Amino acid sequence: MIPRKPKRPTKSRPVLRLRDLYLNKELSWLAFNQRVLEEALDQRQPLLERLKFLAIFASNLDEFFMVRVAILKDQIQSDLPPRSPDGRTPVEQLAAIREALLPTLGRFSSCLTRDVLPALREHGVTILGYEELTPTQAHRLDAYFQKDIFPVLTPLAIDPSHPFPYIANLSVNLAVRVLTEDNEESWAVVKLPPSLPRLVQVGRGHQYVLLEDLIAANIGELFRGVTILGCYPFRVTLDAGIDIEEEDAEDLLLTIEQSLRERRFADMTRVEVQRSMPSELRAQLLEELEAGPEDLYEVDGPLAAKDLMALARLDLPDLKYSVFSPSVPPQLAPGSDIFAAIRQSDVLLHHPFESFDPVTYFIAAAADDPNVLAIKMTLYRTSGDSPIVDALVRAAEKGKQVAVLIELKARFDEELNIYWARKLENVGVHVSYGVL
Repeated sequence: MIPRKPKRPTKSRPVLRLRDLYLNKELSWLAFNQRVLEEALDQRQPLLERLKFLAIFASNLDEFFMVRVAILKDQIQSDLPPRSPDGRTPVEQLAAIREALLPTLGRFSSCLTRDVLPALREHGVTILGYEELTPTQAHRLDAYFQKDIFPVLTPLAIDPSHPFPYIANLSVNLAVRVLTEDNEESWAVVKLPPSLPRLVQVGRGHQYVLLEDLIAANIGELFRGVTILGCYPFRVTLDAGIDIEEEDAEDLLLTIEQSLRERRFADMTRVEVQRSMPSELRAQLLEELEAGPEDLYEVDGPLAAKDLMALARLDLPDLKYSVFSPSVPPQLAPGSDIFAAIRQSDVLLHHPFESFDPVTYFIAAAADDPNVLAIKMTLYRTSGDSPIVDALVRAAEKGKQVAVLIELKARFDEELNIYWARKLENVGVHVSYGVL
C-alpha cells in the first residue's frame, strides 16, 4: 500500500467584495487637487507660478464644495440615500472628505503664508496689513475708502427685527461684534462689494491691502455711537448644481435660466472663517446659516485665496515661466489658402505646442468663402470675445446655413452659453441646446 502524501496547507485567500475594487471618486478628486498643491510646494517653480497653483487649488476646492459636496448633502436628504460603488454612505463620504482635507488645508495655508507670500515680499510684491502702512499711505487709503467704498457698503444688523441677510455664494463678508450704548452686545454683517477689487493697491508699486482689512480699519464710520468689539471675515459656499428634469422641460433654455436664478438661494455646503473668530460668534454664525460644526473650516491667511490670481498676472517675467510661443504649420500661415492646404493633405495640429489660430482662421475663411454653403459645429465653453462666434454670425448674415449645438449645461458657463445662444438665434442660426 502506497502511503498517501500529506496535503500542503493551503493559504486562505482574501475574499474580495465588489466595493473593494473601487476607489472613492470624491477622495480621488481630492488626491488630484493635492497634486495641484504639490506644484505650489515645489520650490523649483517660479514664485508667481507657485502662487498661481495655490489660486487654482483654492478655486478647484470651491467647485468641489459647490458641486460634489452639495450632491452628497442632497443624497442625505433622500429617503434611501445611495451608497457609492466603494460601499460608503453619503454621511461616511462627507466624514472621509473632511478627514482627508484638513491636513491638506494645513499644507496649503503654510505654503501660502509662510513660504510664497514672504518670498514674494522680498521681490517687492506684498500684501500689507493695515497696521503696516505709513501715515501717508493710510491717509490715502482712508480717502479712497470714503470716496469709493463707503457709499456702497450696507451694514446689516442681526436681531429679532432684522433676520439674517442673504449671503452671496463665495462672497467675503465681515461679522462685526458691537457693544451698544445700553451695554448690550450684538453683531452685524457687512458684505464686501463685488464691484471693487479685492486687492487695493498702495501707491504705484506692487504693494496691496486686502479690501476687508481696509473696511475693518474704517468700520467705525459704519457703526457710529457703538463700541466695535471686533471684525471677523467669513465666507459661505452654496450648492451651485442645477437639477433639471429634462423630459419635463418644454424649453430647456428658459428652464436653465430659472435654475440659475434659484441657484442664488441654494443650500449651504461650507463655512470658512479665520482662526481669530471667537467661538461664540462662530456658534451664532453656524446657527443662522443652519450649518453644523462639520461644515466649518478654519483658514490661516486670507479667505478666497483664488483672488490672489490677480498677483500672478503681474508683469514680472523673472518670477514666471519663460514665454512660450506656439508654432504655426507653414501651410497654414497667415495669408495662406487654408482650403488648398487641406485639399492636398490632412494637417494635424498638436496643441498647445502648435497654435490654435489656424482653427479660428479656418472657420473665419469658411464664413467668407462663397463656395461654403453650410457650417455646422459644437460650442461647449466659449470665451467672452470669441472670434468663432463672430465668424458664425457673419456667415449667417451672408445667407449661409449655420447650425450650432451649444451645451447649455456646461457647468458655471451656463449664463455665457445662454448669451451666445440668443445672439446666434437673433441672426438666424439654428441652435440646439445639447441633448437629453
